[in-house]
Amino acid sequence: YIYIDTGAMYRAVTLYFIRLKLPLDDNLIKEELKNIALSFKVTKLSADYAIHLNGENVENEIRLMEVANNVSTISKIKDIRIKMVALQQQLGIKKGIVMDGRDIGTVVFPDAEIKFFMTADINIRAQRRYDELLAKGNKITIEEIKENIKSRDYQDTHRLESPLRKAHGAIEIDNSNINQSQQLTLALVEVKKEI
Repeated sequence: YIYIDTGAMYRAVTLYFIRLKLPLDDNLIKEELKNIALSFKVTKLSADYAIHLNGENVENEIRLMEVANNVSTISKIKDIRIKMVALQQQLGIKKGIVMDGRDIGTVVFPDAEIKFFMTADINIRAQRRYDELLAKGNKITIEEIKENIKSRDYQDTHRLESPLRKAHGAIEIDNSNINQSQQLTLALVEVKKEI
């Protein structure tokens, strides 16, 4: 199975538009979307899939706060969502994929064989992101991260295009107080019920 972090796709597009340093309008967005090529490639060091923007590995850069602070604004734009959803559906056409994102079960693959809706306490989510950024050498306060998460959650649940919500038939897992291994065990129990 291939793991696809669709949030990384929106972050890469956000990075592209940040680099342009031009005010966004519909014509600019439509024109520039033609110049954006996204792909996932396995990194030699970790064997993880990293997002590439026009051939450049931008996995670390898309995790910076400048991108985090702008991704919800970019990802609510209809033309961008249309392109990303089409790409995601293309990636999943042959199945054998685990796709992570805020509208995967509701818009991208509403008929997926199995859907999970992962939740966690905001303080725990903030601590996890803080630890992740700190390990990569980024200096930021946990308060900034918490405010960013709150803002993104609000924007993503209230946007017109593909709002964040629990998909029909999705299995909810609150992973606030469990580690990754325990989370995987819970998910596999549910998957085995379906096969």
